[in-house]
Amino acid sequence: MLRMMTVAALVAAVPTAAFAQTVTPAQFVAKAGASDLYEKESSQLVLQSTNPKIRTFAQSMIRDHSKSTADVKAAATKAGVRPAPPKLEPMQADMVAKLRQASGTQRDQLYVQQQKTAHQKALALHQGYAQSGTAAPLKAAAGKIAPVVQHHIEMLNGM
Repeated sequence: MLRMMTVAALVAAVPTAAFAQTVTPAQFVAKAGASDLYEKESSQLVLQSTNPKIRTFAQSMIRDHSKSTADVKAAATKAGVRPAPPKLEPMQADMVAKLRQASGTQRDQLYVQQQKTAHQKALALHQGYAQSGTAAPLKAAAGKIAPVVQHHIEMLNGM
């Protein structure tokens, strides 16, 4: 748990503009795709939770992150970037594996912790690219997605 909070704190401390300056359009598309894939896969694992708040949140994550994937793909096409099928980054794959191993309320708690970390990272990515990205269609998509991610963080903070 401490490791998760430390990662979230480090991600939150990265200035978004500096973060985006090192991200090419293709890298942004890949990172956004990995982020959405993690959200959908991890949320699928908790759809059977006995906690209705967890189930409702997970359903929202699957719906919202499917939409953001479609939005980024469309923007990538307009920007001349051919998006590869998304794949989890190593940290995301590790988080999904840990969720698979957990059960019951332990899984629910781990899910919420992981979601907070993942959403902070996604927010930094989208805000940063919206501010400093080099492909206009992707900048616009990132600018529309960032407030949704911020809303997800607010939802998580209320859980």
